[in-house]
Amino acid sequence: MTLAGIDIGSRYIKYALLENGEPPVLVRRETGYDPLPTCRALMEEMRADRILATGYGRHLLEEDKGISTITEIRAVAKGARHFFPSCGTVIDIGGQDTKVVQLAPGGTVTNFEMNDRCAAGTGRFLEMMAHALGYSIDTFGLHCEDGEQIAVNSLCAVFAESEVISLITKGIRREIIATALHRSIVTRVTSLAKRVGIRDDVVFAGGCAKNPCLTRLLAQRLNKPVLTHQMPDMLSAYGAALCAGDP
Repeated sequence: MTLAGIDIGSRYIKYALLENGEPPVLVRRETGYDPLPTCRALMEEMRADRILATGYGRHLLEEDKGISTITEIRAVAKGARHFFPSCGTVIDIGGQDTKVVQLAPGGTVTNFEMNDRCAAGTGRFLEMMAHALGYSIDTFGLHCEDGEQIAVNSLCAVFAESEVISLITKGIRREIIATALHRSIVTRVTSLAKRVGIRDDVVFAGGCAKNPCLTRLLAQRLNKPVLTHQMPDMLSAYGAALCAGDP
């Protein structure tokens, strides 16, 4: 039986196709302003016997194609436990929201917190700050530099951008500002994690887990190792595909 999971995120649509005995097929496409044509094309190109949709746009497919959905919480938990069987906490920073999920030893979700009311502490915030400093989002985490400790007090994207401009005019090097911005995100995420309760092992999922500075600072703040998959943004799609095969 061929299983598929499709994760419709704010920036990217991720598609995972699983077939017995075959390497998984993992595809990522930009969401764009109208994600439905892209979703239809992916499902047509890589057909599955059973498919589940997840992500903030999952209900689009439910209404358009009658495809069943699961929450992002369940999907990312399933994907993280598949690749990291000892996972007790998932920290998922995506483009639109931040999630911290606590898992029981058997893998069931026991608690979670989400920040989904604004861009604060999300990939979108990071992208805007990268742009303000003249970096690309893909390389932003490579330009952080430890040294002078400064604080960026606001996680509102608009006010933080004003702070960044003010710091630049004071002659603060942008590598130092970049580190401060990453640190502010980690502070917010660890606050969520402490409310949920942190269990070992910690898995960092979502597109922001590709950022080496975030991963390093998160491990430092939690004072424990942080595990990442080579394609951390695919964990929810993969988890949804696995759930499609559940009885």
